[in-house]
Amino acid sequence: MKTKQNLLQICLLAAMLLPALTSGAQTVTNIAAGGYHSLFLKSDGSLWATGDNPYGELGDGTFNNTNRPELIVTNSVTAISAGRFHTLLLKSDGSLWAMGQNNNGQLGDGTYNNTNRPELIVANNVTAIAAGDADSFFIKSDGSLWAMGWNQYGQLGDGTTSNTNRPELIVTHGVTAITAGAQEHTLFLKNDGSLWGMGWNNYGQLGDGTTSNTNQPGRIVASGVTAIAGGQWHSLFLKSDGSVWAMGYNVVGELGDGTTSNTNRPELIVTNGVAAIASGSDHNLLLKTNGSQLGDGSFNPISHPEQIVASGVTAIAAGGNVSLFLKSDGSLWGMGLNNDGQLGQGTYSQTNNSPELIVAGSSGPPGYNQISSQLLSGGNMRLSFVGLVGTNYALDRSFNLKPANWVPQVTNPAGAGGVLVLTNTPNKATNNFWRIRSVP
Repeated sequence: MKTKQNLLQICLLAAMLLPALTSGAQTVTNIAAGGYHSLFLKSDGSLWATGDNPYGELGDGTFNNTNRPELIVTNSVTAISAGRFHTLLLKSDGSLWAMGQNNNGQLGDGTYNNTNRPELIVANNVTAIAAGDADSFFIKSDGSLWAMGWNQYGQLGDGTTSNTNRPELIVTHGVTAITAGAQEHTLFLKNDGSLWGMGWNNYGQLGDGTTSNTNQPGRIVASGVTAIAGGQWHSLFLKSDGSVWAMGYNVVGELGDGTTSNTNRPELIVTNGVAAIASGSDHNLLLKTNGSQLGDGSFNPISHPEQIVASGVTAIAAGGNVSLFLKSDGSLWGMGLNNDGQLGQGTYSQTNNSPELIVAGSSGPPGYNQISSQLLSGGNMRLSFVGLVGTNYALDRSFNLKPANWVPQVTNPAGAGGVLVLTNTPNKATNNFWRIRSVP
């Protein structure tokens, strides 16, 4: 395997910057799980990505996979959505950006060319985004719904089954939320609480009482719906009373009704107390109002919700075969398939069937790519950094950044938990630039 020399952190260690350095790292605020890659936002608006990258869906300028979170955009990102092989992101100015696979026009840039860097698609007024299998959707500030990409089953809802590589207006007003299923069906909410759907319906995932596809939006539920989630061949929605409803494919129990029978009508699964929902290919996550997470942590299919984390969970995301969740301290956790590094914990192990810490929160130890410092006697400092267990890391110094002339200072291996400790260096009075990087 080719060894990468990744620049992990650059910081100016001067007396005036010591308070900022020791004040704690940015915590995770938003998460998204795609087919084989994962995304998260930090509280400074930065976008990070990990996992599969054959089409440039990570947006790092390469087509190389990574099993550690990598910084993609430094600031201003407010929302993210991960499709099968492409990514959408929304910035604070209302602009929509996209990267990754574009063979069906799902990036909406007027071409069918893949891109491995974020590309501007819409300049302003975008308020919500959703990336599906090979299609994309967004909502504008006027409540209009727009779509682009693959449309073989009518999932774009434009009345045709033709693909489009430019954003196309689908609904003129009143749309408040959108979700794109993993296999060509789409759900959206309107401001009256009604649920609408279009696209592939072979297993009843649209919940309209049929198994017929439709290329135009059809109303499924008249009112009271507050959140939606589309899986591979099934759908979930949440009502204002905290109840969860499901419809569609159920062979491995993904509907959570205690059976393995499909249904083409919404079926009540949990009567109350649910705050958020997420659907992956063949699994679902539910977050209850007490902060507990429902799902399954074994390798065995189950047909009813099972508690995984008792409290403190604030957000959930389900991808192809991976699950992510945030806790109230801003820590990011993951479980599931990891053969492409989508869990971002430094390995390509096939599966993790229990939650594993990916990025530490404000109350925990330093997480990956987080650095902390402690002032020692004599004006020196101890630096702590978390990387890969057993990997060698070097501390370098430079008097300037342009051009940078990095001079190695010390090399240490990361120990248990990936913690790297560099003691009595650097001296805070030197006013130099310092970096930590991995070395062979």
